Amino acid sequence: MNKKIGYAIAFAALLAAPFVVYPVFLMKVLCFVLFACAFNLLIGFTGLLSFGHAAFFGTAGYVTGYALTKMGLPIEAGLILGTLAGALIGLVMGSLAIRRQGIYFTMITLALAQMLYFVCLQAKFTGGEDGLQGVPRGKLLGMFNLENDLLMYYVVMAIVVAGFALIARIVHSPFGQVLKAIKENEPRAISLGYDVDRYKLLAFVLSAALAGLAGATKTAVLGFETLTDVHWSMSGLVVLMTLVGGLGTIVGPIVGAIIIIALENKLGELGNLIANVTTIDWFRSLGESVTIVTGLIFIVCVLAFRRGIVGEIAARFKKPAAH
Repeated sequence: MNKKIGYAIAFAALLAAPFVVYPVFLMKVLCFVLFACAFNLLIGFTGLLSFGHAAFFGTAGYVTGYALTKMGLPIEAGLILGTLAGALIGLVMGSLAIRRQGIYFTMITLALAQMLYFVCLQAKFTGGEDGLQGVPRGKLLGMFNLENDLLMYYVVMAIVVAGFALIARIVHSPFGQVLKAIKENEPRAISLGYDVDRYKLLAFVLSAALAGLAGATKTAVLGFETLTDVHWSMSGLVVLMTLVGGLGTIVGPIVGAIIIIALENKLGELGNLIANVTTIDWFRSLGESVTIVTGLIFIVCVLAFRRGIVGEIAARFKKPAAH
């Protein structure tokens, strides 16, 4: 019952948020929330550390951007094509990567993602170093003009809420329980007769598709797509979000994504505010030191909150086992 109340409060806050905070910033945060939740489905509940999720996120963004700008497709078709592109890349990468375990799996995903990065750098349809600019939002169902930020916000909110609900359903389904069993003890799962590789591949594709949906939505929101989204640093960023929020928790990636994206966008303003109050001009340079600050936060979380913010909070409020 408490969870239902919490979700209801969160939903009400989402509905009211664009009247308090700049809607475009909120939409960007929501896209990264979905991205982090998709990544957590793979690492948090299946135990597979992918360092190539930027490939799904960025490729979907390019496909959606191309579909909306060059092909003139409606936004619904653009988002679907982007999601399918992420799933397809995930199927190819997953089929190759799941043949190995541990660090070898991680390095294969990184290598394949970097190969895709250089393809995007050289390909004409991606715009190379310039990327895709001026991506139109179009009209929802051919009637509602999505250039209206408020309307677009609620569309993005619906997409992210639906994606989150799907992930929660997957985690609590029998399929999700098998994924957890594979994470905890893969040899035992094999001994029980489960086709472990098939479950891993399906989880990989589902995670890739949802990451693709996040990337496609982000491109539609911001109106551009660049190489930043397919670079390995984007994969590192989503790892950071998940670890800071809480690996293997449902809401942890949400908290992590909000913290990291808010820092990236608001650190400069916060530095100016502190500088004005303390008269220490050094704080004004915080906006140029985002990576340093996020790195420090990561170190603090690893040392003090090893289970992430949400994981530590849940552990503290968890009732001790009866003896």
